Amino acid sequence: MALKERSRGMTVAHALAHRATTDPEGVFLLFGSEQVTFGETESAAEALAASLANLGIEAGDRVAVILPERPEFAISIFAVAKLGAVLVPLDPHLTEAELQYRLRHSEAVCAITVEGFHEVDYLQLFEELLPTLPELQYLVTVGEEDLWYDDRIFQFEDLISAGTGRDFEGPPEASDEELFALVYTSGTTGKPKGVELTHRNLLHVSAATSEAVGLVSGDRVVGVTALFHVFGLGPAVLGCALTGASLVLQEEFQAGECLDLIAHHGATVHYGVPTVFAAELRAQRRRARDLSSLRVGLVAGAPMSEEMHRRVEAELCPNLLVAYSLTETASTLAITTLGDPEEKRRFTVGRPIDGTRVRVLEKDGSELPPESLGELAVVGPGLMRGYYRQPRETSASIDAEGYFRTGDLGVLDEEGYIHLVGRLKGVIIRGGSNVYPRELEDRLHAHPAVQEAAVVGIRDELLGEAVCASVVPVEGAIVTGEELREWCRSTLADHKGPDIVRFFDALPMTGTGKVRRVELARLIEAELSDPN
Repeated sequence: MALKERSRGMTVAHALAHRATTDPEGVFLLFGSEQVTFGETESAAEALAASLANLGIEAGDRVAVILPERPEFAISIFAVAKLGAVLVPLDPHLTEAELQYRLRHSEAVCAITVEGFHEVDYLQLFEELLPTLPELQYLVTVGEEDLWYDDRIFQFEDLISAGTGRDFEGPPEASDEELFALVYTSGTTGKPKGVELTHRNLLHVSAATSEAVGLVSGDRVVGVTALFHVFGLGPAVLGCALTGASLVLQEEFQAGECLDLIAHHGATVHYGVPTVFAAELRAQRRRARDLSSLRVGLVAGAPMSEEMHRRVEAELCPNLLVAYSLTETASTLAITTLGDPEEKRRFTVGRPIDGTRVRVLEKDGSELPPESLGELAVVGPGLMRGYYRQPRETSASIDAEGYFRTGDLGVLDEEGYIHLVGRLKGVIIRGGSNVYPRELEDRLHAHPAVQEAAVVGIRDELLGEAVCASVVPVEGAIVTGEELREWCRSTLADHKGPDIVRFFDALPMTGTGKVRRVELARLIEAELSDPN
């Protein structure tokens, strides 16, 4: 029976309980020298759920998890599921204001957080935040701190110990259609939105992604840099729980360390965003490791150029697949497979996963025929219930037939493969002509001196918008803006080339590896407007 069929009707709690029963000694999580089995994860999650229930946390309550990539994050996911509560996974890199917004908007009653991370003292931070968050009743901390100054603060390990062996009355038998997670969009434009995802949303997509990759028990997965992200929550954690694969965790991604982990653990599957693979290429060139255990990779989260795809397959990981992933579709909505022709694997984001349908729409919402360029719209088992507490935003994004309008421009070819072109709102209108950033970015990435590139529109009195290429050069490379403009002019129409080229040591990124294009455009506009 296919994995998708076996997962049908399951909840997240059932998924782990089933794996812990059939394979209790199987290794689920690898973190430093620590190995955590499925059975140990099940026992810890059960104990944590019992302690949280004793505090009065119950079905439907929101529990925020603000942790880096470590076993406590996965344990918390399943403890929340056992309670019938709603998980709110949050990025530990958020600023105080960003964190406050999400905790207040989600109405979280409990937060599970690291004590210190990136020189941030979270105990101190929450001491300041708690008076502003009337719904937040309890704080659970992961770390070594022994000094407690508030009877609402508990240590993670203490709750595990207190709950071990304690029976608790869980919620009535949950349906897979019930809300499980409130996942916030990265918010590169406008305010972040809370995406409501059910057990079925996440498990169906996780199973479909795992099947496309060929994930099986015994596989070891590396490269997941954000468990708070929908891909980390779904295909990474839940995908491994469904299949019996092991997930190798790094508290914070370091390219060289990740390559060392691949060699040490004999990792077989590599997930990642393009920036992860780009950093690893540099690290591998500086000091080569034995990466021969890798059999397949999967890139998601942002476009990868054909040239970068070729380099990754040649130097890091064979059989690199591509996924088209959105928070609103519980991660993967389309994916390439090993059986696809090479040109489809390199130049498309694959075909929709089982049960998912994609349309290409004209501006007026009418459906376009194959090979037409328009906005992609999607419906399927992974589609969100809606945006939490934002009914107008929800109704504006989902049409009368239930299709979610992605805001992405693309083409659906005759064979059903999706070709992404760019964002609908990301189109640069230069002197009346449309410029799609991805087309220019692909050309820039093909230059041997370019490591990363992002193209944004800059306000211009004459053109309306000028095209600005923001470039991170390859370490040690020497290249000029005029050289890159000539490089682009050799294959692209003049209006599609960059008017401005700016060089950076690193591009501003979200926690999920996407370029903060609005911030980048503001930085460049501020630089151009400064007379000094």
